[in-house]
Amino acid sequence: MTEPLILEPVKPADACVIWLHGLGADRYDFLPVAEALQEVLLSTRFVLPQAPTRAVTINGGYEMPSWYDILAMSPARAISREQLEVSAQRVFDLIEEQKAGGIDASRIFLAGFSQGGAVVLHTAFVKWQGPLGGVLALSTYAPTFNDELELSASQQRIPVLSLHGQYDDVVQNSMGRTAYEHLKQRGVTVTWQEYPMGHEVLPEEIRDIGVWLAGRLR
Repeated sequence: MTEPLILEPVKPADACVIWLHGLGADRYDFLPVAEALQEVLLSTRFVLPQAPTRAVTINGGYEMPSWYDILAMSPARAISREQLEVSAQRVFDLIEEQKAGGIDASRIFLAGFSQGGAVVLHTAFVKWQGPLGGVLALSTYAPTFNDELELSASQQRIPVLSLHGQYDDVVQNSMGRTAYEHLKQRGVTVTWQEYPMGHEVLPEEIRDIGVWLAGRLR
C-alpha cells in the first residue's frame, strides 16, 4: 500500500484535511490545490492518500488507481460495496492517526473528488461516529445514500460543502444534487455550490473552499 502524501503547514499543525483523488488519478493530483490552500490555512496539514491499482469493470477491466470497482453505469452506478468499505476503513484509520497525533476530531476534514468524494461521504455519514470538522464533496455522488439512511446526532452536526459543475458529463449534476438533498433532509448543514464547468476543478472553486475551511478553523 502506497503511503499518503503528507504536506506539513508552516505553523505547527492544529487541523487536518484528508483529501481523496478521483478514479484513475493519484495522490499527487490535488497537491497543487493543497499547496494553494496552505497559503491561507497556515496551520492545516494535508493528507493525500493513494488508491490501490485495480481492475475497473466499466473501463474494460483496465487497471488503474481506484477506491472501488464500478460494475455498471446504468440506471445507477453498481459498485463493489466491499471495496468501498475497505477504502472507507482506510480513511477511518487516517482520522484515528491524526487524532492520535494530537489533532482534535472537530478540526479534521474529509475531502474527495468524484469517486474519492463518494468514499468520504460514506465514511462520514455511514461509518464514522463522532465529531468531524466537515466534509468537502467535489463533483461527486453518494452511492450508499438511500431513503433508509439514518444519521446520528453527531453525524447531523458535520457540515458539508457540495460543489459541482453545471456541465459535468462524468458525474451528472443531478447525482451530486441528490446526495445534497439526502443530507439536507436529515438536518445536516449542507451548502450547494455549482460552477460553469465540467468534471474538473476551477480556481474560483478552490478559493471558495479556502473561505469555507478558514471560516471553520478560526
